Amino acid sequence: MARISLSAMDLLAMLGQKPPPPATFPDGRVRFAIGDIHGRADLLEIMLARLEARAEADWRPGGAPMVIFLGDYVDRGRESARVLDLLIDARPAGFERRYLKGNHEQSMLAFMDDAVANRAWLMHGGNETLMAYGVQPPSPLHGQDAEWIAAAEALRERMPPAHLEFLAGLERYIVMGDHVFVHAGIDPGKPLAEQTDLDLFWIRARFLNSRRRLSHRVVHGHTPTARPYADHRRVGVDTGAYASGVLTAARFEGTEVEFLSVSDRDIRNARAAAGEGAQF
Repeated sequence: MARISLSAMDLLAMLGQKPPPPATFPDGRVRFAIGDIHGRADLLEIMLARLEARAEADWRPGGAPMVIFLGDYVDRGRESARVLDLLIDARPAGFERRYLKGNHEQSMLAFMDDAVANRAWLMHGGNETLMAYGVQPPSPLHGQDAEWIAAAEALRERMPPAHLEFLAGLERYIVMGDHVFVHAGIDPGKPLAEQTDLDLFWIRARFLNSRRRLSHRVVHGHTPTARPYADHRRVGVDTGAYASGVLTAARFEGTEVEFLSVSDRDIRNARAAAGEGAQF
């Protein structure tokens, strides 16, 4: 028996519901959204260079292109501190830049505020972030409260003021035109103004499995997939950079969305080219 694959639009038509109009941006500017980086500064550096190379071509009468970073800059990968340096360093040049908070930034800040209550952060990638700042992680099984508190104090002391200021200024969500940019997603049963931090930074199944019509097309990271995803309800951009070696950005213009990715292969090629005196 042949299988029939139906799109969301097909299902709406079968149910007699009119599909929503394509989501767009009224100002005509080009926008990019970059998925979860998780300490992969090497991939981020190549992505930033790629965007900078096309900045002039992506200018429109409405203004410069914009890039929105979807959160989870730290943890898991080895270079969280360098990732924050790159983000703070006004890159990509030629772009307006906006930065969202992810659950990993929330967890790291919570650890610095109350290390004992939030020590689980270390088991979800925080160890790598501590080491990126030169802090030895306590033993997850045998560390005493004083060791956790000392690690949090050492992290705060070794983190540059610019990093702390950057983290304090991260946004919860961004609405533009018919789109909302957010780290994890939204609770489909609530208006945007009522979304909690738990919804915005942590939600998965309740958002991903819902078929409710949403007020905005949701652009998000948080849930890694082998390939980026787009339909009329949502655009998922997390391709699991720290594990897969693939960092992805979505490019939006009008009603169209396309994906750009950089990978470990690009890093190898760039290093080989740099060894021959070439630039990337």
